[in-house]
Amino acid sequence: MSAPTAPSLLAYARSLGATAPGTLPPRGGHPLPDTARASDGSGPRVPYGQARETVTRLLRSRLTAPDTARAAAETERALIATGVREHVVFPVAAALEPGDPAAARALARRLVRGGTTVHGVVAGLGLLERLGEPEDVPYVRALGTLHGLARYAVGVLDPLDRVAAALMWLTHRPVADVARRLVEDVTAGDHTAVRERLLGLAADHRRMGPDAARRTTEATALVDLLARSPEDTALLAQAVRLLVRTTTREDHEIEIARYADALALYGTVAERAHLLPREPGHQARLLTLAQELHSGASRLLDWPSGLRETVLGRLLDAVGEPADPDGGHRADWIRRTARHLRAALPDPAADTPRLRIEVAVPDPGDRGAVETRLLVDGRPILPEIFAQGPGDAPEQLVDTGSLRAGPEPREVRLAEAHCTEGCCGALYTTVSREGPHVVWSGWRRSGRPLGLPAYRFDADAYDAEVARAERDHDWTWPARRTGRLITAGLRDRPDLLTRWGLRPGWISTYLHDPDTTVVTFAGPPPEGAGTAAPRSYTWRLPDDGVPPRERAARALRRMAEEDPRSFAQRP
Repeated sequence: MSAPTAPSLLAYARSLGATAPGTLPPRGGHPLPDTARASDGSGPRVPYGQARETVTRLLRSRLTAPDTARAAAETERALIATGVREHVVFPVAAALEPGDPAAARALARRLVRGGTTVHGVVAGLGLLERLGEPEDVPYVRALGTLHGLARYAVGVLDPLDRVAAALMWLTHRPVADVARRLVEDVTAGDHTAVRERLLGLAADHRRMGPDAARRTTEATALVDLLARSPEDTALLAQAVRLLVRTTTREDHEIEIARYADALALYGTVAERAHLLPREPGHQARLLTLAQELHSGASRLLDWPSGLRETVLGRLLDAVGEPADPDGGHRADWIRRTARHLRAALPDPAADTPRLRIEVAVPDPGDRGAVETRLLVDGRPILPEIFAQGPGDAPEQLVDTGSLRAGPEPREVRLAEAHCTEGCCGALYTTVSREGPHVVWSGWRRSGRPLGLPAYRFDADAYDAEVARAERDHDWTWPARRTGRLITAGLRDRPDLLTRWGLRPGWISTYLHDPDTTVVTFAGPPPEGAGTAAPRSYTWRLPDDGVPPRERAARALRRMAEEDPRSFAQRP
């Protein structure tokens, strides 16, 4: 008697009642049957490059097989025999560009609907990420209830059913008790409960990542909820919070670019923004949205002609003047940023691309870092080229003269990944002067050339813009400007530290203490310290109301007259 045939993973999922209305799987998914994996994964790992080549070759050889049932069975057996982990199989399958999409889709469906192993099902899901159609949604949703398959199922569902993808993502999100209750309310069609659940997120919105914010807006069909309640300012305020979080860059994805209803939600928020009370929190969040429309990734959305400008204008009108003129750093930021955005005009047409250097300062009431944004003919180029992180701080990119075009070509780092360059890289370009033009070319991401076209700028206009950005202190506040002036002073007179055997380090302000200038330096300890090992030192200068130029001059004089190690602190 032959051994019984293992059930397909799809049939197994359905036997659990996992697809019944209102039924959520446990977080992480239902356990897989014992037959789903051929091994426990403890064997030797196949090198990543070799694994990709092996899986690519294996799948390509079967994409157009006339007998899809036989090809699917052979694919499963062959994938298991390679020893490759399934997390490699999915991206390889998703990246394939089949010459006959219909044949590849037929194989994918055989693997998804009849596959008995994780390797086979994941290969089918990978192919469907590019080739899937609406009829595949029920099958993918069922498989997403099984342990380890949700992340692949979400990738397939994203282009086919954004709500289903978002609900699945939230269902399996770590620490997702609130998210799971929200999924239950959405699944039950209880709009009142969904609203209350959304409002319950208000106190916790800063802890919500940009990906969770986007998924929440998609899962709840937030634009439709707002349409049902045009006078609901509490829901409107939460929509603003979620949209702000979606525009925030904290990881390797730009979530606002992945949000299909971004334009609709931006438009609804802008149209009703005047209904919100003019208090600092609302003003700051509306201003953040306006800043993103002006120089951030939101500007790159597919805006119909004139709509972005209309939305931006409405947001700025709703911001008005600071609600509390004496509200400290946040009120100053609101006043300064709103003034800049109102004065900003589209660059006039030019025969060559025109560069604009912007410094984006985040809402002091929220987390974020000051970054340099580079606009070419009004379009921010960094989000299009490098999603891994923001532009470098102006103290690194602008104040150092790095963007100047000298007689010799110079490579310049423009942006760094959130996780540091050593982890996920940084973006570089080479700045050179060629007759009447300045050229940005030789684009690379750390050690890898990007093959991007060069930008050619009119040299006179380019030099003028770089000089303007280097002189610009309007974006700063007193402690930050003091730091810039101290840095400039040490650049002009390095002997102020080298005479003591010291070298300058990071000079700026901390996000949590923006009114204190922090000067760091390193070098040997003073005589009598009992060690010769180099040390790091930190000198904190709280804002005392003295103008930045005078404070910086005073700090530089002190470094000239006294050993800085005598008044700095060890970290």
